Amino acid sequence: MYTKTRTPSRFGARPNSSPRTGSFSRGSFNSRRPSFGGSRGGGRSAGAGRRGKSERIDISRFINKVTVTEEVAHFVPTNKFEDFLIDERLKTSIIAKGYVLPTPIQDKAIPQVLLGNDLVGIANTGTGKTAAFLLPLLHKILQNRKEQVMVIVPTRELAIQIDSELKEFAQGMKIFSVCCVGGAPIGKQIKDLKYQYNFIIGTPGRLKDLIDRKLIILSEFNTIVLDEADRMLDMGFVNDMRAVMAGMPKSRQTLFFSATLSPEVEKLISEFLRSPIRISVKTSDTSKNVDQDIVRVKMGSEKIDTLHDLLNQKELTKVLIFGRTKHGVEKLSQVLSKRGFKAESIHGDKNHARRQQALKLFKENNVKILVATDVAARGLDIADVSHVINYDIPATHDDYVHRIGRTGRAGKLGKALTFVN
Repeated sequence: MYTKTRTPSRFGARPNSSPRTGSFSRGSFNSRRPSFGGSRGGGRSAGAGRRGKSERIDISRFINKVTVTEEVAHFVPTNKFEDFLIDERLKTSIIAKGYVLPTPIQDKAIPQVLLGNDLVGIANTGTGKTAAFLLPLLHKILQNRKEQVMVIVPTRELAIQIDSELKEFAQGMKIFSVCCVGGAPIGKQIKDLKYQYNFIIGTPGRLKDLIDRKLIILSEFNTIVLDEADRMLDMGFVNDMRAVMAGMPKSRQTLFFSATLSPEVEKLISEFLRSPIRISVKTSDTSKNVDQDIVRVKMGSEKIDTLHDLLNQKELTKVLIFGRTKHGVEKLSQVLSKRGFKAESIHGDKNHARRQQALKLFKENNVKILVATDVAARGLDIADVSHVINYDIPATHDDYVHRIGRTGRAGKLGKALTFVN
């Protein structure tokens, strides 16, 4: 149980505060189980660009205690990385990064991509799907330097992350990429497109703009990756995706990755892919490595005071806090900074450079706290996040799943706490 007694903080005491005692009422929801919808904590995140109404969420779904047992079922891959029929230069790069055994999605997807098959991959967040498509596609380019690949993702942060991972794998191989995302200067992207490249990694809106300007010729691309396709659908990018797909060769190879498989997603699969191989390694809605609980709070000053006390506890070493709106996230970040915490924020009102700087500071442990809208909830791979705190209730349970997926990664245990009234 999280105790609310005042303890000295290495970040500085709260101004004008007095010691208080008590405890957080965690999990005591048996007698009353309020649902959240509409404006009471269930509203949409202004930073996520989502469409549609909030769903009603039962708070009991925010509680799931992790049980650590002696007997754990270990995945035994069919292949080792050295067994894949890929270029030796790639194998050397993989070994240099310390990889030996592939994850389930890598083990099953890489051989199929190498065979040239269309692929549907359904996988939980943090399962290594980026390498599952990058490695065989890098091999494809090493075999034919004229090959060009387009990777479409929902957010600029994810695009930049994939581009960075690509550069690590392809170091010294003279394989080049252009990252085309909104919020970044288009002039530099236009300039980069004039040089030799094999990969374009981008977000739908910016790619559509560059295609309309005839700076990207779709007929030259024989391979396309749609990563986090469900998220792009949810954000209203379906027409941009259709426009891109319509301009590509009919004989293309299409790789389609999604965390969920709704009827709308199935419709896109039938539109975009030809007799795809389906691979699913999705094991559950929420990570088994994430200990989930609720923290009961009253509205007003007690909510921020409760958060303050939590953040002073030593086990919260690297904390991602989610808020509902861009304005609310920025305000919360400023309040925490004034209270002596090292905090940064990331949301849609921040320009590209400032968002990247905030992420860099958090990833490199120069700040302990990152306050974010749902724009950061999907795709980002931030190591060693000890806790996710839902300061505002997520709009949907799917948003909740992706928020808490930022902790408990790479086999480590994580904790998720959700504030409820």
